[in-house]
Amino acid sequence: QVQLVESGGGLVQAGGSLRLSCAASGRTFPMYGMGWFRQASGNEREFVAAITWSGVSTYYADSVKGRFIISRVSAKYTMYLQMNSLKPEDTAVYCCAASKGGGSLPFRGAYDYWGQGNQVTVSS
Repeated sequence: QVQLVESGGGLVQAGGSLRLSCAASGRTFPMYGMGWFRQASGNEREFVAAITWSGVSTYYADSVKGRFIISRVSAKYTMYLQMNSLKPEDTAVYCCAASKGGGSLPFRGAYDYWGQGNQVTVSS
């Protein structure tokens, strides 16, 4: 089992920045990749960003490309999402997820473990 704990959410004004963290623990090895998804009230969960554990490949949703940056520190089994130029439409619960292998990281089916989620609210 892998446990994922997110931190760093909160309330920010439009145009501001936040950084989310996701710490993995438990049976973390091997790890294929990790990702961030978000779910706004009344909407389905949608892909935000993902990274292979090697760090070679990153993936972004079009809606966040150029504003969000995903990274990881492999030795700490921690992933980050730097969110810049935030917009009110970025308001959602952000969840991190871990993939032990297989599947395409922009898709929910690739992930084996999910965090509880962290609220991000962007005020206009």
